[in-house]
Amino acid sequence: MDRWTEIELFVQVAEQGSLSRAAEALGLSNAAASRHLAALEQRLAARLVQRNTRRLFLTEVGEAYLRRCKPLLAEMREADAAVNAAVVQPTGVLRVTGSLSFCMIHIAPLLPEFSARYPQLRVEIVVANRYQDLIENGIDVAIRTREVEADSNITVRRLAETRRILAASPQYLQRQGTPQSLEELQAHKLLVYTYANHPDQLRFTRQGQTQVLRVKGLLEANDGQVLRAAALGHLGILVQPRYIVHDDIVAGRLVPVLADWDLPRLTINLAYQSRQHLPAKVRCFIDFIVEHFRKMDYERKWTS
Repeated sequence: MDRWTEIELFVQVAEQGSLSRAAEALGLSNAAASRHLAALEQRLAARLVQRNTRRLFLTEVGEAYLRRCKPLLAEMREADAAVNAAVVQPTGVLRVTGSLSFCMIHIAPLLPEFSARYPQLRVEIVVANRYQDLIENGIDVAIRTREVEADSNITVRRLAETRRILAASPQYLQRQGTPQSLEELQAHKLLVYTYANHPDQLRFTRQGQTQVLRVKGLLEANDGQVLRAAALGHLGILVQPRYIVHDDIVAGRLVPVLADWDLPRLTINLAYQSRQHLPAKVRCFIDFIVEHFRKMDYERKWTS
């Protein structure tokens, strides 16, 4: 414990630039702080801190030691925070954002169980098909389909991979015919998501072969639920992630088209602010969602 206190004190001295302020931050007397610092230097047989009448500064050896000590302290504090988060009852408001489809299909149905498990935590869902800035909008957790965040302070945790597929209602296919090739697909009415990376083209792969199809949708929308409703209304062939239409396909309301061709897949991720001490409300929500996805075996269902 003395070594831990010595290292904590040394880092505080370096950050505060003052032995007395470091002692105050750790709840030590000035005399005790001086003893700890002297004991550390004696144990290391090295001068870490130089003092004069006006200020205090680190020696070259002290600077090198500080670079090694700070990450160690951060990891220990993170370990303590993880334990505390597991036992402290989460409270307050948890703000979660995601697309309308994901929130409707995969967040809203879980809220009764989540709220029963954490009754003192209030959840606020912010539906947005465009990515919200987490810090600017006070978001705790975002569900996203990009793997890298421009902000290095954002942590990304993978949930599952999903195929993007073509699908239409049996009635539409009976009326218009089922396309057997990409060339035949071009003659059909397509329902296109405008927030896709390249909404005007579809890049298909099969057995190492790639074909790019230029498309112009009969209906274009910035929300997957609009396209799903249109497909269920027999308007055309939609292009959507499997996680949105999986239940419709299992129930026979929609039928996959050209399933032997693969469109670029999406990775569904959780994004949240990287913090030295992750709040209990964020940690418990992340653990809850990860546990649910694993139990439901979604990735296998959505990539089959």
